[in-house]
Amino acid sequence: MVNDSTFADGLGLDVHIRTKIVRYWSYIKNIAIRIGSDILEIEGSADADDAEARYWYNFEYQGDMEDMSGFPVTQKLPSVYKRQYKIDLSSKFGPGKHITVQLYKEFIRVIFDGDEATFGKTVGLMGDYKTGETLGRDGVTVLNDFTELGDDWQVLPSEPKLFHEISHPQFPELCVKPEDSRGERKRRLDESTISVEQAEKACAVLKDPLSIKDCVYDILATQDLGMVGAF
Repeated sequence: MVNDSTFADGLGLDVHIRTKIVRYWSYIKNIAIRIGSDILEIEGSADADDAEARYWYNFEYQGDMEDMSGFPVTQKLPSVYKRQYKIDLSSKFGPGKHITVQLYKEFIRVIFDGDEATFGKTVGLMGDYKTGETLGRDGVTVLNDFTELGDDWQVLPSEPKLFHEISHPQFPELCVKPEDSRGERKRRLDESTISVEQAEKACAVLKDPLSIKDCVYDILATQDLGMVGAF
């Protein structure tokens, strides 16, 4: 997802994700963040009765964790379905700079709050910081096809292994892709019990137009009106 070998005066930053396909859509199931020599892996849970923090610190389940190479890490549990991990980067990059991982049930979202000095040299799936162009590994080719982009940024054997266990597929096996995603999506929407109007009404409480659009899509894909809580 993100790589910057020069991050924080050479400590380096890597963010890897693992996604899970459900019919024609997918979500981030696991995320692993490396700063310097410290690695934090996080996983969500769909079980409402499972309020346990599912994380690995330097490959140890629920290992003692206060910081990542000097950057403080805090956890919050706003509700039974929600959990948040925040890596505070302000000591190096100034107030308000942080990496935040938000969990809603089994779904994971990562937010990078920082300016060009913080994330300006990152490469990966997030694209070029200044232009937003989705560049391939060569730093030149613009890949507008997200399938090609994902394949190009698949973790290579020469790159660090950040997750506590190996999971299929591994390069040179290509990433798993949905079959006939457009046709499957149309068929599933035709069979939906939640309508577009219901999804739009549920998401109307949000202010940002992009968040509303994402919210509507997520509700229709998961058939869960409660997904508005992820926003």
